[in-house]
Amino acid sequence: AGTKETAFVSAVTAAGLVHSVTRSCSAGNVTECSCDAALRHGGSASEGWHWGGCSDDIHYGMSFSRTFLDAPLRNATGRSGLVAMELHNNEAGRQAVAKLMSVDCRCHGVSGSCAVKTCWKTMSSFEKIGRFLKEKYENSIQISDRLKKKLRRKEKSQRKIPIGKEDLLYVNKSPNYCVEDQKLGIPGTQGRECNRTSQGPEGCNLLCCGRGYNTHVVRHVERCECKFVWCCYVRCRRCETMTDVHTCK
Repeated sequence: AGTKETAFVSAVTAAGLVHSVTRSCSAGNVTECSCDAALRHGGSASEGWHWGGCSDDIHYGMSFSRTFLDAPLRNATGRSGLVAMELHNNEAGRQAVAKLMSVDCRCHGVSGSCAVKTCWKTMSSFEKIGRFLKEKYENSIQISDRLKKKLRRKEKSQRKIPIGKEDLLYVNKSPNYCVEDQKLGIPGTQGRECNRTSQGPEGCNLLCCGRGYNTHVVRHVERCECKFVWCCYVRCRRCETMTDVHTCK
């Protein structure tokens, strides 16, 4: 617990709850909420646009996420500093959704001109929110393990740098996920199938943690070139393919 990975999971969970609930509100699937009523009037007539459509009511989604995820933590007994860190990471996930809100517009006018625009606020795709949080994960901040209610950076030389509300925080350095550790519930990567040609996380270089990989040939047998014969059955050929499968040593 308290690693950068658990911080990322907390943030993604909180953001996902905001995103899901807000989408349901906009779709009219929840009786307690709908579109953002605060934006139904106004805009800028001089600039040729006004608020309209159904703006995502992110305020309800944020409130629901805080109630659902934060309330149990606030009532928990134990180290208040760890709770404060978890609450911060939850809120960082929610702030990511709010930060990436955008404005969409639709044009109205003769022959497709944009004389007047109707605009509304919408959330970004969850994929974009996930990429934002992944970047925050990669730049997460280690804080002091002597946790009190005030969160402080572990590096004394950096303590004057404020911690942002969108930053992800962790206390403990991550364990070695490459090697099996039953006590920590880490399966390791030995025997995992990998992609020899990829440079990404699924590639053999990274996934096998430098241990190398084994290659074995797998034979696939399947029905192919199926044709309907009148009347009334399907005739197929039996096709065999041989593929190389790579697994981590």
